[in-house]
Amino acid sequence: MTTAPIRTLLFATLLLSPLAAAEDNGPTKFNEATVADLQAQMAAGTLTSVELTNFYITRILVLDQKGPGVNAVIELNPDALAMARTADAQRRRGVVLGPLHGIPVLLKDNIDTGDKMQTTAGSFALFGMPALRDSTIAAKLRAGGAVILGKTNLSEWANFRSFFSTSGWSGRGGLAHNPYSIDRNACGSSSGSAAAAAANFAAVSIGSETDGSIVCPANVNGVVGIKPTVGLTCRIRRGHCCHHGGGGHGSGPRWLRLHLCLGRR
Repeated sequence: MTTAPIRTLLFATLLLSPLAAAEDNGPTKFNEATVADLQAQMAAGTLTSVELTNFYITRILVLDQKGPGVNAVIELNPDALAMARTADAQRRRGVVLGPLHGIPVLLKDNIDTGDKMQTTAGSFALFGMPALRDSTIAAKLRAGGAVILGKTNLSEWANFRSFFSTSGWSGRGGLAHNPYSIDRNACGSSSGSAAAAAANFAAVSIGSETDGSIVCPANVNGVVGIKPTVGLTCRIRRGHCCHHGGGGHGSGPRWLRLHLCLGRR
């Protein structure tokens, strides 16, 4: 895997957490949990967003960056835990901004976020030029209280790199693998988003599609994927008009996510 120095720094900074010493197989407590399950636990006071965010960060470090090396996540958000703490503080005051409040979400690396992360479409050509502002979907997720956990690997330039590109490979991220069989292709171009959901690196992930880039990875990685109507959830990602969707566990998360991205509650 190709790992940029900044990526190593971000992972090291994030992982001064109580879960950092987890067993080699990674924690499993929230595996296969739906957004509804997680929200119910948060409402009952038995789960915090910080605890959930730490859980996913630890699984990513143990299973994605090491261990079997799923290679689905290209970068973690250094502000993820701060966002989780804010979500928890709001909930304690009785403020819940939406159905994804406090839920960690992974975004494909061609979706702009106006923060400390890169948005490169998997290419070193855009590395070092972070987005100046959020894409429509990132802004709506942020306004709805979601925790933007990080960026996922993809077919470089969403498979517009050439007629002979390899699905799931990018210069910046290397090859994303299918978590059910590491020697198998995760399809593309939203390879990392689907593989991350399948591997329980987040309950929700966001991809993008022009022709098969969500539905193919969802199919081969065994997760629920939805391709919404063109323009329904956003207008612009990095360099293209777009239509975002993604993967999750069960049928519930996709509708919760779609309603939030549309600005509904």
